[in-house]
Amino acid sequence: MKKKTIKDIDVAHKRVLLRVDFNVPLYEGIVADDTRIREALPTIQYLLDHQARIIIASHLGRPSGGGHFESTFSIMPAAMRLIQLLGQPVTVVGGSQIAGEEALSASLALKDGQIMMLENLRFDDGEKANDLNFVKRLVSLCDIVVNDAFGAAHRSHASISGVLEFVPGVAGFLLDKEVDTLTGMLAEPEKPFVAVLGGSKVSDKIGIIDNLLEVADSIIIGGAMCFTFLAAMGKSVGTSKMEEDMVDKAKGMLEHAKEKGVKLLIPVDVVCSEMFAEGSPTKTCNVDEIPDDMMGLDIGPKTVELYSKEILDAKTVFWNGPMGVFEFPSFEAGTKGVAIAVAKSQAKSIIGGGDSVAALKKFGLSELVTFISTGGGASMQLLEGKPLPGVEGLQDK
Repeated sequence: MKKKTIKDIDVAHKRVLLRVDFNVPLYEGIVADDTRIREALPTIQYLLDHQARIIIASHLGRPSGGGHFESTFSIMPAAMRLIQLLGQPVTVVGGSQIAGEEALSASLALKDGQIMMLENLRFDDGEKANDLNFVKRLVSLCDIVVNDAFGAAHRSHASISGVLEFVPGVAGFLLDKEVDTLTGMLAEPEKPFVAVLGGSKVSDKIGIIDNLLEVADSIIIGGAMCFTFLAAMGKSVGTSKMEEDMVDKAKGMLEHAKEKGVKLLIPVDVVCSEMFAEGSPTKTCNVDEIPDDMMGLDIGPKTVELYSKEILDAKTVFWNGPMGVFEFPSFEAGTKGVAIAVAKSQAKSIIGGGDSVAALKKFGLSELVTFISTGGGASMQLLEGKPLPGVEGLQDK
């Protein structure tokens, strides 16, 4: 990445606004998965070791905003988990006003190696609106901005891009690692490079597929979006979820792949049901024989075998999106089969966040892949070749 990191500047005795992504799942007021907090620890520890004065800022969930404190979305559980992991105090401020006078006083009182944390940024509507007044309040708290929130780097919010217009900004270790890994995968992947794409909509993945067609050797298609491709191939898809307005685009991608010599793999069989419901009777169908009154909800066993072989022969694998409705046991076999293949593969395996990560965790395979991105939306935007506001505004090396 051609942006400065915390190693390129002097942080000693400076007030550092550290934007992290502590948007973690909670269960009964306790952090249910602390992965994102742990991922930020190297940056936090570096700042502590180099005598910085740290102001941590994050959003959490989707509060109603309007300047109201909502206990359900308080950042406090994340702060408590951070205290446990670091073994040192972290003071949470700003319950009444985010980045208000209380926060300013607390930031000015910080000593080297101390940490304070702002309450949930999204309690203030100015965060998502990138409101200038809110930006200036955040700016008043700090001398330097460190962005380590890759999961939010695609958003033009006050704490992501707004502050960078007024205060020098550099990358934390996590942001740097994420950008380097994903851009490096596109620039110089070890071949064969296999991309596995699932999810429901072709329209969500157009830019990514177009980009991957320039660099991948094989692109594997699963999830509901496979039915748009099947329709583009002239096949009947029954009542399966399908984007009628994307059929021509899918047809163009199939032709482009053929021209480029890229294998674009589409399912050869699918698991069907009459209803989108767990427990509904299932039937495995060849893609030429999907009944008119049934919908496909997972890839079939022949497809799992085909996809697994392709993955196991790869040297680089990128995976984003499930193969079916893996939340229901009746329709999890396709996603599980692909997850097992990715985990068994000797390839460098890069997981693009979101449901793919959830699937790996469900099947106990998350420790067996090379790299898991902490930002689904940000990783997708980066792979489309679009700039990330939280990266663009950082200082160049």
